[in-house]
Amino acid sequence: MPIKLNLETKIKPMLAFPSKPFSAKDWLFEIKWDGTRAIAFLSKEKVRLQNRRLLDITYRYPELKLNKNLKAREAILDGEIVVLEEGKPDFQKLQEREHIEDGFRIELLAKEIPATYICFDLLYLDGETMLEKPLIERKETLAKILDEDEALLISTHILERGEEFFEKAVRLGFEGIMAKKISSPYLIGKRSRLWLKIKKSKTLDCIILGFTKGEGERSELFGSLILGCYKNGKLIHLGQVGTGFTLEEMKRLKALLDKIRTEKCPFEEKIDIEREAFWVKPKYVCEVEFLEFTKDLKLRAPRFKRLRLDKTPEDCKVNF
Repeated sequence: MPIKLNLETKIKPMLAFPSKPFSAKDWLFEIKWDGTRAIAFLSKEKVRLQNRRLLDITYRYPELKLNKNLKAREAILDGEIVVLEEGKPDFQKLQEREHIEDGFRIELLAKEIPATYICFDLLYLDGETMLEKPLIERKETLAKILDEDEALLISTHILERGEEFFEKAVRLGFEGIMAKKISSPYLIGKRSRLWLKIKKSKTLDCIILGFTKGEGERSELFGSLILGCYKNGKLIHLGQVGTGFTLEEMKRLKALLDKIRTEKCPFEEKIDIEREAFWVKPKYVCEVEFLEFTKDLKLRAPRFKRLRLDKTPEDCKVNF
């Protein structure tokens, strides 16, 4: 039975599998925007922004009055919230926005480091569910119903020439591109090979399950984060990450983790950690860059990239 949408629906976004660069007919390629995924529910009276965790994050971005860009009665869009610096996403500045709850500070940052909504898909328009329509048709309709400005941009794309587009995107400083079959429907909450993400390095979303005792200038913070993910429904240890942090990130992480400390080790099997370890409840997710998996399923040369408040521990899985 076809899915019926309305402006009150909670929608889990369609997700992509990783891939290497390629070129192919019947595929389009667009920039992979480094921000917070958000479904936008628009009517003439109201804007609602929902993240991947199905949480309402509208209050964080008062500047995104996206309904004024809409040349229709109502619509549901998929896109990414970013903070742009010289045309490229600045994720560190976006994270400043994501951690703020104070209303006055939110209003101030909306003026100092305003966000932009990059729209790349259309799920619903004026009472009609668009999920089954081909992607290329949904994108053509987007261009007709939205006016672009500093708060809203439509993600542009090219056809067929994926390898060339990837090389240019990386050269310009973007983290990668998306490849999408032009005939693809929108599959709510599903990860599909009709959409592929192509990054310049390997990354993995990991659950933060603890931290090790810091030394020297890190004595009041931590040495490394203890990482894990789910494999066949069971938590496995992926190793530790101790590089890639700024001092401010370490202070922010330590404050968050201290609030969820626990005495219980989350892993069923005994794990080997050289330094004194402190455990935390499985609440926070971070994205980590790494070279490859070792034979014992540990991350080789991991480097902390960012905290992902838009993802849940249940999102962190490996299938090998």
